[in-house]
Amino acid sequence: MKKIINRLTVIGSGAMGSQIAMVSALAGIDVYLRDISEESLRKAEESLNGHMKKRILKGKLSSQEVEEAFSRLHFVTSLEEALNDTEFVIEAIVENLEVKRQLFSEVDKLVSEDVIIATNSSTIVSSKLADATKRPHKVCNLHFFNPVLVMELVEVVKGLHTSNETAATAVEFVKQINKTPILLKKEISGFVANRILGALIDEAIYLLENDVATVEEIDLACKKALNHPIGPFALLDLTGIDVNYYIRQILYEETGDESKKPQRIIKEKYFNGEYGRKTGKGFYTYS
Repeated sequence: MKKIINRLTVIGSGAMGSQIAMVSALAGIDVYLRDISEESLRKAEESLNGHMKKRILKGKLSSQEVEEAFSRLHFVTSLEEALNDTEFVIEAIVENLEVKRQLFSEVDKLVSEDVIIATNSSTIVSSKLADATKRPHKVCNLHFFNPVLVMELVEVVKGLHTSNETAATAVEFVKQINKTPILLKKEISGFVANRILGALIDEAIYLLENDVATVEEIDLACKKALNHPIGPFALLDLTGIDVNYYIRQILYEETGDESKKPQRIIKEKYFNGEYGRKTGKGFYTYS
């Protein structure tokens, strides 16, 4: 029997968390978006308002649909308030294992025993978080892609600790919010999409560092020959060169494999504070 989620908690109001909350509210779910910072919540609401206004102008959504979605979206700092009577929890906070484990432990104590606690992380598998709770069978990865309002795919990752029922409920939830799920039957670093993308980006950086072609030419090849909507360097600028740096550092620390370390050009950009769009400069310059 399909379980319909009526009340959702999203913890972390950054770009990922706020947009996960918005797509869920648009799908008719009562959503509590929680962050420890009032300022972060204010910025999240402001950003979402901007995104929704653009969709109204483009005719993708009506003013009434947006108004109703915002009426279902609650911005709160209290963890207890966010979790009260919740049916499903999605964590989208900083990519720090100890901080996540602490949060999972706190959430576990405050929600009923049938509630699933999912992490949006693409780098920290849920088996590293599950034992911080008394419900490891109710813990999984639910990996959305940036920007969540646009990207359709969600990866549901089933660890050895995750029950079949939890995985099935997570898959149904993804469908409920009008996204497309794929179910990974086992944990693997980077999951599916990012493993394939990572190989592409690694090769693009190799070609650049070895002076085979320019940033613009490599991006153009991916767009015009492979039919990708955006080139790998433009994508790095969009998602954040700092994020790529952190992910590669984590992979290196986990594996000890020197090839997983951030590449020379990534390190240069990172230490120069050139993270991409968010800083106005990365592989490209932005006004």
